[in-house]
Amino acid sequence: MPARPLDLVRQIVVISAVSFMLVAAIVGVGLLGGTPIQELQDGALAADGSYLAPAASAFSIWSVIYLGLVAYAVWQAFPAQRANGRQRDLGWLVALTAVLNGLWLIAAQFSTLPVTVVAIVVLLIALSVTFVVAVRTRTPDDGMIDAVLLDGVTGLHLGWVTVATVANIAAWLTQSAPADWATHADSTGVILVIVVGVIALAIAFASRWRVTPTLAIGWGVFWLGMGRLVGEPQSTPIGVTALVVAGVVVLLPLAVAGLRLLRPQGD
Repeated sequence: MPARPLDLVRQIVVISAVSFMLVAAIVGVGLLGGTPIQELQDGALAADGSYLAPAASAFSIWSVIYLGLVAYAVWQAFPAQRANGRQRDLGWLVALTAVLNGLWLIAAQFSTLPVTVVAIVVLLIALSVTFVVAVRTRTPDDGMIDAVLLDGVTGLHLGWVTVATVANIAAWLTQSAPADWATHADSTGVILVIVVGVIALAIAFASRWRVTPTLAIGWGVFWLGMGRLVGEPQSTPIGVTALVVAGVVVLLPLAVAGLRLLRPQGD
């Protein structure tokens, strides 16, 4: 398949988008004079900002996602990838998700909490579209690098942002909702954690049991549970429910995916 002028533009845009995301992340963690995320918005985005905030250890997954996106940006820039059909389908979308990721960090740093909610919901929608396209365009002829850097990284990004969206909305409601809503925090939290689990399994089923989204969701929900059991604000019902949900959304898709791999071809 011959390369087109727009293919080179796409490769440059992907590199630029990921670079923008990295600069925004550096600002977001306070390394260039910005305020660390956990101190922004009166602490609403910190690990103790709401009943649905994961413990601080959960956020280490960003390092894996960022490393994956950087590796993808380098790999897709190779001449051999310039006219690749999947790159044409997905490169622009991955670039969009990287830009939106960076814009959320900028919104958190310089804007208001409601704006961060809008930003992360838009990012979640973009990641959902990207993952759907990745699943639909995947063929048996695509290699392992393609699987890891396109399907895998996009799946992790989608899964984590699913959890982060719930936490972001919960942080906003914690700051803005009437004080008496706190009396229903346990029951509401339990329901929402179960809903996140259902969403995770729906993503796995719809994607023919891809496991990276559910691994990321399970990771986030596990640390949400740990935060409620050993951190603040404490909630044993939410914590226990989150640990159970985390186990289900990780183990069930892994089991189904394993059975599919073991099943003889043609069955």
